[in-house]
Order: sequence, then C-alpha cells, then structure tokens
Amino acid sequence: MAKKSREPLTVISRTARAKINLDLLITGRRDDGYHLLDSLVVFADYGDEIHVRPSEELTLTVSGPFAKGLTDTDDNLVLKAARLLRETLNIQAGAEICLVKNLPVASGIGGGSADAAATLLALLDLWAVDGISHDLDEMALSLGADVPVCLRSRTMHMKGTGEILSPLSLNFPLFMLLVNPGVQVSTAEIFKIRSAQKAPFSVSRQLPDEISTLNDLVDILSGGRNDLTDAAGVLCPEITLVLDKIQENSDCAHSAMSGSGATCYGLFTTPEAAARAAVNISGNFPNWWFKVC
Repeated sequence: MAKKSREPLTVISRTARAKINLDLLITGRRDDGYHLLDSLVVFADYGDEIHVRPSEELTLTVSGPFAKGLTDTDDNLVLKAARLLRETLNIQAGAEICLVKNLPVASGIGGGSADAAATLLALLDLWAVDGISHDLDEMALSLGADVPVCLRSRTMHMKGTGEILSPLSLNFPLFMLLVNPGVQVSTAEIFKIRSAQKAPFSVSRQLPDEISTLNDLVDILSGGRNDLTDAAGVLCPEITLVLDKIQENSDCAHSAMSGSGATCYGLFTTPEAAARAAVNISGNFPNWWFKVC
C-alpha cells in the first residue's frame, strides 16, 4: 500500500521526451504473440508536455500542434496510465491533466509511451505518494513495451519485450535531426506485414556499457538495422524518400528509421550541420516535420 509523507504540490509539469530507436532488431516472438526486441534507445531534449493539477475528477485536455491527431477519450494512453495508477494504489484523489502534443502522432518516437510515463511520474508527485509497494515498471509495461524505458528517459540498451533495460553511456554529445513525412503508421499493421513477409529474426547482441565516440556508435549501428523498415515502407513509401534526403547531406554520419516509423533520424557532428540539413530538405518538402535535437 502506498503511503503519503509529503504535502501535495499544486501543479506538476514534466516533459515527455521523444524516444529514438537508433536501431531495432526483432529477435523472436513469444507464444503469447509478443515480439522480442533488441534496441539502442536514446532520448531527445524535446517532447510533449504533461501538466497535472489537483481535481476531484480525473480529466484530460489535449492541446498543441498535433492535438488534432489525438482524442481525450478513454483510449488515450495518458488516461489509461492515470487510471491504472490510481486504481493500483487505491488513490481517491483526481487530477486535471493537460497534454501539450508537440510530437507527431503514431510516428515511431514514443510519443504516447513517453506521455504515459510522464503522467505516472507527475501524478506520483501530485498525489505526494512515497513508499510504493507495487512495481512501477510492471504497471508501465502493462501500458506498452516502450513505457518502462520512457520512465527513465536516458540512453538504454533495451531487450525482451521492453522490460530488460541496461544503462549505456554515450561519452560525447549527440546531435540529431528528426524528420517525419506527416504520415501516421500503425505498429500493429507493420508487424502483420512483417509476419506476412516471413522476415527472419535477428540475433540478439551484447553492447558495451559506454561508447566513447560518434564513430564508435556508427560502427555499432552499421552492424544492425531497424528490422521494421521494410514493412513500414509498405504502409508509408515516403520513408524511403525521407531516408534518402537525410543521407544526401554529406555531414550525416548515419541515418535510420526510429521505432515503427515514419520518423527517421540523421546523426551529425554538430547542431549546425543538423540544422543545415533541415533547411536543405525542407526547401523541397515544407510540409514535413523537422526537429534538430
């Protein structure tokens, strides 16, 4: 049973940082249908915003540039996370939750999962809950495979169905350009397509505890790939074009699709190089979404 040992706070705000899969290996499938994965995950310094305030009821409002792609109904992962936490810990209080949606919806950068994780952490603070006897990771995993890693929002080597997390240090600054062609893709549909393609499973690997240079990171990423890229390209052919346009920039050290797409990333040696690439691409594709991180 949770206990309260602090005075409740009035307003809590958290950033639900974008999650980027630098690679994504599908290494197997369990009997229950869940896929096993192996992924090197990093987090951007940008994302959605969660604001929570005391209230008698549990409510959600959605605003921001990508609010139209979401609903504030029961199927929203933010509300699911809030209700799960309240029921699990037997909390009687409610909360007014505001989600500012800055990230594209269904875009492969963990927006919904990061929102759910940020909601869990914000509500724990709002409700002044200490001494949780329940496993927060277990609650997070029940909400989605990416929610446990989003609770941590730091570089991780992720395995299993998302529950095996090993911290990994990048001993250098990472500069990245995120590009999305404005197409939502369904993760479930992509896995169905991959299954129909009879794509082989990849072999899981060991990664070092730390990576010293960008070149070392690129060497690791060059040995892997995102196993969902081909299937995602069936639903969203623009993904191939996005990757081509990122790779056309000579300063790009590596590029790939993140998660189940359609967002792709490019790694650069400086933020200026990433910004130049964004300008170069956006000149011909002004309706795409760009973010330098």
